[in-house]
Amino acid sequence: MSKSRNTTKGRPSGRSPDTLKKLVQLAELVYEHAQKGRDPSVDIPLRTLSNVHFNTKSRIIEMGRSKQTRNFFNYGQAKRFMQTILVAAKCKELLDAGKSASIRQIYYMAKHTIAGTQEKTFVDQSESDPILEDLEVATASLREELHVFAANRGALIGELQFIDSGDSIDATHLGSGGYAIPSIVEPEVIQFRKCSAKFVLHVEKDTVWRRFVEDRFWEQHHCIITHGGGQPPRGVRRLLYRLHHELKLPVYVLLDNDPWGYYIYSVIKQGSINLAYESQRMAVPEAKYIGVSSFDYDRCGLTDDVKLELDQADIKRSRQILEYPWFQGKKNWEREIKKLLSNGFKMEVEAMISKSLTYLTQEYLPYKLNNKTEWLD
Repeated sequence: MSKSRNTTKGRPSGRSPDTLKKLVQLAELVYEHAQKGRDPSVDIPLRTLSNVHFNTKSRIIEMGRSKQTRNFFNYGQAKRFMQTILVAAKCKELLDAGKSASIRQIYYMAKHTIAGTQEKTFVDQSESDPILEDLEVATASLREELHVFAANRGALIGELQFIDSGDSIDATHLGSGGYAIPSIVEPEVIQFRKCSAKFVLHVEKDTVWRRFVEDRFWEQHHCIITHGGGQPPRGVRRLLYRLHHELKLPVYVLLDNDPWGYYIYSVIKQGSINLAYESQRMAVPEAKYIGVSSFDYDRCGLTDDVKLELDQADIKRSRQILEYPWFQGKKNWEREIKKLLSNGFKMEVEAMISKSLTYLTQEYLPYKLNNKTEWLD
């Protein structure tokens, strides 16, 4: 089955008209305040736990409406106000030039000593990173839409053809390394051309992903396989979102049987508390957890050699997860986590390889894909 999408030819302009407009509007508002003799200010939505809630209808974590007004003529806020406007100006420069920069490069672009003083705009990057996040929520824009990226982490292989910055890529012909998923995966950079995959399989780690690549799982099962190097970075999450919503591909996740694996699933599915303001463009509420389950130890006939003892932090984290609003009331998840705690041990995906090198790809996953009753949602 083939799906075709936008086939924009040539290299993208690199400009994001809507994002550029938002930055200009922010500057115009500050200018208007100054012209009228008012205290220039910027409203920043609060990125705090108290300003986050779980929307049971959309099934994602969302940011609330509480905001903080950052004023220029407030001694305690003046520096952060100026830093916000400075970073916004640097992002506009990127958009105007059709260029992108790393979060580290933004820090250096904005860092300088203020004329006539010994005061620096930023002492270190720990100051500029939160300002960039403030700018994201203030303009309701993804960092990537501001043309700011982080280091690549994650890869993809499988039945997908697309354009990346004007270059045609066939993800079935990328060797053993696959396609390195970039931080910026927005439509002006990546356009999908043809997809014959039936689903997306997201695995936790590069090492597991390589097992699937070498065994050519994607070819046998007509899918796309991705990994995020542990907790998936924003580029990977955003790409999963696009593959699901634009190409209508189901997303299945294969993660370690431990609280960290459960949390990674939660972030892919509902979004994260720290990035609640991005959930609407990153979360995949329909994502399904297909393994590894606490019940797989007995079902697969594994040995004690694969057991990793739960420590107190694991136990505490597991109980916290059960209290999350998006896990509460889900009997299958309560059963899963209670089984983990009663087992007293956790397992990595690689535990399946103790059976045989290809057990994971040739027996375990095919079984899981054919037995939906064992999936967790």
